[in-house]
Amino acid sequence: MHIFTKMKKNLSLEMEIPEGMTLSINENLVTVKGPEGEVTKNFNFGRLDSEVKNNQIILKCDKATKTEKKMMNTIGAHIKNMIQGAKEKFVYELKICFGHFPFTVKKVGNKAIIKNFLGEKVDRSVDLIEGTEVEIGKEIIIVKSPNKEFAGQTAANFEAATKIRGRDKRVFQDGVYIIKKNGKEM
Repeated sequence: MHIFTKMKKNLSLEMEIPEGMTLSINENLVTVKGPEGEVTKNFNFGRLDSEVKNNQIILKCDKATKTEKKMMNTIGAHIKNMIQGAKEKFVYELKICFGHFPFTVKKVGNKAIIKNFLGEKVDRSVDLIEGTEVEIGKEIIIVKSPNKEFAGQTAANFEAATKIRGRDKRVFQDGVYIIKKNGKEM
């Protein structure tokens, strides 16, 4: 009979902080400041130790299990996105498509109002998350934010607001659709 024990290793993850940017860790709150803005996120580090030293952020754990390794890589990916967003904003591009009823999209405060969607009398509204810039053109909507999650959620809110229910999707293809995510075609 074999008894298996968990493999425990000393793991560490080091990431460079680019010049002109600052990263600070206050307990579980990570703040990245850069030329395009500031991104703040609250993490649950658990058993991970984190420190900023010599223009690097170091995540490490002594006697780490698979769980700590997964947490370290996930938090590392989030911090890389925060650094990238503070350096250059995330840009989502959406296209306004209609074939039956022309509809309009207007920004009013922290909401976007969609009028005459599929000939409906009641306007549809989209919540714009604070910290995002939304530019609405005739056919294109551009969403920009240093926080990837805010930009993505605002773009998804536009798609969700124009979702068609109860009609044939092959015929009624009207709506607002994401066509580019941070420069990549969809």
